[in-house]
Amino acid sequence: MTRRRTSARAELMTVPEVLEELCDISPRTFYRWRQLGTAPACIKLPNGELRISRDAFADWLDSRREEAA
Repeated sequence: MTRRRTSARAELMTVPEVLEELCDISPRTFYRWRQLGTAPACIKLPNGELRISRDAFADWLDSRREEAA
């Protein structure tokens, strides 16, 4: 029997959903970050579309947190 992952941790986000979470940054900026290797880790589906796990997105955001001056 296969166990289905239903937690929020297993949720996959689309690129537009990620852009919206980041206060509507442009797709151009996101794809530039991908070129530079600074975007959150993505999963490339067989149809070429990208998905980002909510876990990877949260970890990516946390890694960019600045300490108070």
